[in-house]
Parts: sequence; structure tokens; C-alpha cells
Amino acid sequence: MFRILRRALALSAAAAIASAASAAAATTGTTTPNVAPTAAPGSLALLLPDAFFVSHQPVSVPARRVQIDGIVRPYVPGQWVTVRVFLGRKLIKSDQLRVRPSARQTFGRFSEQIVSPGVGTVTVKATHARTSAQLGFEDRRSFSALDERIGFGSTGRFVELIQQRLAALHFYVPRTGVYDGGTGLAIDAYHRLLGWGTSQILGGATISRLLNGAGTFKIRYPGHGRHAEGNLGKQLLALAEGSKIDYIFPISSGKPSTPTVLGDFRVYRRDPGYLPDGMYFSSFFIGGYAIHGYNPAPDYPASHGCMRLPIADAITAYNWLTFGNWVDVYY
Repeated sequence: MFRILRRALALSAAAAIASAASAAAATTGTTTPNVAPTAAPGSLALLLPDAFFVSHQPVSVPARRVQIDGIVRPYVPGQWVTVRVFLGRKLIKSDQLRVRPSARQTFGRFSEQIVSPGVGTVTVKATHARTSAQLGFEDRRSFSALDERIGFGSTGRFVELIQQRLAALHFYVPRTGVYDGGTGLAIDAYHRLLGWGTSQILGGATISRLLNGAGTFKIRYPGHGRHAEGNLGKQLLALAEGSKIDYIFPISSGKPSTPTVLGDFRVYRRDPGYLPDGMYFSSFFIGGYAIHGYNPAPDYPASHGCMRLPIADAITAYNWLTFGNWVDVYY
């Protein structure tokens, strides 16, 4: 009798335990332990759309605005990033920025404006803090704010940047990396285009305009195909394929007593090297009028009617021109 009673009690206890387990499973919907969800990974990338690149390295100058764009993947509503900017080791800016969704909400975006107060390495660090839904992640980008104080004989990345920007505006400039005579001539030509007189010195206003890409030589005869245009009012010569300019040179046209002939002509004679009167690599377009190198080719009209080029520019212009090319001369 005692054995039967003990067995009944054991069966009753087992049934109670099974009932409790069944009730717990019904409540949680699973028989496995309850585990906290895993935070998802993400990524952040910084871009420098306003920076210039010299030797594949991003650069700018002090006091010039540089925009930083950030891309966050994936986009999650309510995301924020912390952006900190350093000049060297000094913190110069710190912001909390909301991440905005892309059109399809596949990624998020943010942007920041940066102005470096001085010369040095500017580092931008963007951080997405860890949340319950995402892991933390970050990215950083750096660029150099270059010293603008240069003069004849200077070298370095800022000189390379100036030569790059002059070439981008189609001024003929040897990319030597040295502020040399060729750089000075191109700066002089740029000043003429802007209507700022004649000077080979690079000032702050010129730098700002140059970095902004300001100034355009307006081609008047795009239908003349491969041709030269001499704008005597600006004392500039442009070599162009239709409306696309390849090179712009400073010239010295005819002085008042022997003015350069105006009109539309074609190259009919070409003489490499020096002629007895000192003309250098000459392309004649009517009578004795030619585009040629000469020393001196001052920054004012001084020739006997030709369009003089500086000796350093003459061979490039001569090699570009050929027989039959139009030469259009006007004010």
C-alpha cells in the first residue's frame, strides 16, 4: 500500500512540472531561452567634393569653404552622427548631424561645411554611436590647407595647384611645379582675361577667382573649326577646335603707328626657327603679318603689326597651327 501511494505522488509531481513547462511555452511562443536581438552592422563613408587634388592628394586653402558629404549604410530612421574637425591636433568644429534618407531609403546622407582657419592638415572624423539596433561605426578623411604665400622661384603643392587651375582654364602653362616665367606669363594672361590689367604677381583676389574657375575666353567663330582668334582688346590669342579652346596665350599686337590688320584670314606660310629680323617660329596669315615668337613681347601693343608671342610660347603655338587654319583678328 505504501509503495502504491509513493508512486502516485511521483506521477502527480511530474504532471505538475509538465503543465508548468507547457504554460511557459505558450506564453513565449518558443521552447528556447529568450535572447536579446543582435545589433546590425553599418558603414560610413566621407567624401570631399569641393577639394582639389594634387598628386592624388586632396588640398584646399585656408578660409575657403570645403563641403564634406557623408554616406551611411543602411539608413535607419532616427540616425545621428557626430562630426569633429581638427586642424592638426586642435579641435576647430564639432556638430551633431541628423542623417537624411536617400530617395529609396537604401542609404542616408549628411553634409558639413568646413573652413580651415590656418595652414596644415585638416582631419574630419564622423562617428555613428552604437544603438540597440546598430553597431557603432566611423570614418575619417583628411586634406591639406596649403600656404598661399608664394612668389617667383617657389615650389610645392600650391604652385602645382595654381598651374593645374590655369591649365583647366586653357591658359598655356608648363606644369613644372615651379613658379617660373611660364607661370608668370599664364597669370598675366589670366589678369588680361579678367580685365585686371597686366601682372605676373599672384594676389589673394586672383587666387580666389582662379580656384573658383572664373573667367572665360568667348570664342566668336566656332564655325571656323581648328582656328586662332586674336582678341586685340584683351591682348590674347586663343587656339580652338570649334568652340573648344586648347590654349590661350598673351600677345603683343601692333602699336598704334603699325596696327595689326583686322579680319578673317588663313595661314598660308610657315617658317620654323628664326628669321633674319628675329621672328621665331612664324605662321603668316596675310602679307607680312604673322603669329610668331619675339623678344621682347611686352604686355602692351608694340609690334609692327604681327601678333607677337613670348619666345617660350612660340613653338607650342606653331606646332598647333597648320596651313589653311583660320586666323580671326578683332577687338
